[in-house]
Amino acid sequence: MADEAVIEETMLRLVNERGSAKTCCPSEVARALGGPHPDGWGPLMQPVRRVAVRLTKEGRVQILRKGKPVADPDDFRGIYRLSLPPG
Repeated sequence: MADEAVIEETMLRLVNERGSAKTCCPSEVARALGGPHPDGWGPLMQPVRRVAVRLTKEGRVQILRKGKPVADPDDFRGIYRLSLPPG
């Protein structure tokens, strides 16, 4: 299993590659680390979420739900996307 530093590096690389106008799916981060089979990337989804929450609190990424930033990164549900923060 990938550690948080590797997840962070991969997540930041993917959102930066997309640029400010596009988003990245958290499963893309997990697939980049765990491979294409669900047995490889599936277990990475919760660690990816934890890293996304931390990076959002640090202002380094933005978690979006239905195209809008989440109000509380510690308390959101459902499908989400990742992007660069505004500015």
